[in-house]
Amino acid sequence: MSFDLISGVVKPLITGFGITAKRLARKKVTVQYPEKRREQYDRTRWRHALVRHDDGLEKCIGCSLCAGACPAKCIYVEAEDNTDENRFSPGERYAVRYEINMIRCIFCGLCQEACPTGAIVLKKDFELANYKREQFIYTKKMLLESKRPE
Repeated sequence: MSFDLISGVVKPLITGFGITAKRLARKKVTVQYPEKRREQYDRTRWRHALVRHDDGLEKCIGCSLCAGACPAKCIYVEAEDNTDENRFSPGERYAVRYEINMIRCIFCGLCQEACPTGAIVLKKDFELANYKREQFIYTKKMLLESKRPE
């Protein structure tokens, strides 16, 4: 009976402690986030952003190709025509309403690839947590990178 006790209980315990001792001797790979952050890979795709031209005009021309390319159907674009008094983009049209439902987004990057003007880009910012579902609908105001020069 004592041999069965040793082989059935004590031996697995000693094996487990041996594995633990080996792991304790290794170098730690834990990063103390948020004080230290790991470098992101070159092809990292997270937070969406709408970029502008150097003169402040939006690159988005409201063509909705990004919405058409999105497999999750999380992008909504509503376009209007530019006027001489109100010019938002260099093209004939601009996106008056641009929304991305980040709950549905799978971060595939197809919207970025489909955009003919390079208006939508996926950045390396991965801190996307919020407390309410409504906060995951990113509007055009939230997505535009810099303010329009006055």
